[in-house]
Amino acid sequence: MFTGIIEELGRVKGIERKGGNADLAIEAKIIIEEAKIGDSICVNGTCLTMAGISKGFFRADVSPETLRSTNLGELKSGSKVNLEMPMRLSDRIGGHIVSGHVDCVGIIKEKTPLGDSISFRIEAPREVLRYTILKGSIAVDGISLTVTDITEKDFGIVIIPHTAKVTTMGFKGIGDKVNIEADILGKYVERILLSNEKGKITKELLNEYGFA
Repeated sequence: MFTGIIEELGRVKGIERKGGNADLAIEAKIIIEEAKIGDSICVNGTCLTMAGISKGFFRADVSPETLRSTNLGELKSGSKVNLEMPMRLSDRIGGHIVSGHVDCVGIIKEKTPLGDSISFRIEAPREVLRYTILKGSIAVDGISLTVTDITEKDFGIVIIPHTAKVTTMGFKGIGDKVNIEADILGKYVERILLSNEKGKITKELLNEYGFA
């Protein structure tokens, strides 16, 4: 599990295709100081496993499914990536619970200066937006962000200057793809509510579980 608080902005050193898989090498300094082979690492919001660690960079294998369902397949040498090590149970959770299992790839439709901050509109499928609520949390390329507004086809976020400087969002433009993970708590709540005998959400069921 991760928190969506990015620890380091890494850089792709190289990517080697091996059949349907990819061997990804990423330059990093901070996170590899305490990392070991076999550790999980969140790269642009995608949970990968460290397959090798060398001075100044680490390696991770990327499966065909991950290449297909995230934006990692579009990475090339020199691409910047958001990096986060797994959370410790003793740590403060500054963001929200992020699993590193990407739900979809969204597309940036608007990027607008908002004072010193930047406003984004990101298009996403309805099956992901259903778990998104106003002022709720969402992970965009692994960054824990707050939803400012929602429509049936997209949602808005605003990033502060610090986030623009230390994550990939400051370098993103209109048309770029980003990995999206909806709040996992919303998925569990829906699953619990839909598991009742009648298979549907009713006012009585919501009252029973304290949601209405």
